[in-house]
Amino acid sequence: MENKKPQIWIKNQQQQVKINPHLIRRIVKGILAELELKNPEISILLLDNPQIRDLNREYREKDKPTDVLSFPMLDETSGNVQPQLLGDIVISVETAEKQAHNRKCALYKELSILLIHGMLHLLGYDHELSKKDEEKMQKQEARIFEGIIKDKKIKDVV
Repeated sequence: MENKKPQIWIKNQQQQVKINPHLIRRIVKGILAELELKNPEISILLLDNPQIRDLNREYREKDKPTDVLSFPMLDETSGNVQPQLLGDIVISVETAEKQAHNRKCALYKELSILLIHGMLHLLGYDHELSKKDEEKMQKQEARIFEGIIKDKKIKDVV
C-alpha cells in the first residue's frame, strides 16, 4: 500500500471565537507525526458550550459542558477493518478560551493540549482508570506537546 497523507476533517460549528483551521490542521498533523501513525483519518469538531453540553449529556450522562470529548472508531471488536480510522475529537472552543485565560496561556496552546488529550483517548489511553494510567497519559501528553512545538509555526502561537 502506498504512503498517503493523513486525512483530517475539521468542522467549526461555533461562532464565538475566531479559529484558524489551517493552524488546527498543522497542530493535528504534528500530533499524528509524533505518534507515528500510518495513514490516519480523524475528524475534529469545534463547538460552543451548549453544543458540547448536549453531547456530554447524551454520551456520558453528564449534564454540563466539558472541554473535549473523544469518540474512537476502533475497539477490540472492530479488528483491523480500517485501523487508520481513529475517530472524532470534539472541543468546546468556548471552554478552551476560558481555560486558556485562567492558565494565562495562548488559546492555541490550550487547543493543542486538548487535541493531544483527545487523540490519546482515541488510542485507548484513559486517565480515569488509575493513578498509574493518569501518569502514563500525562507523560505522553508532555512528550507530544514538546514534539509539536518544534514546528516554528506552532511554537509561535502557543
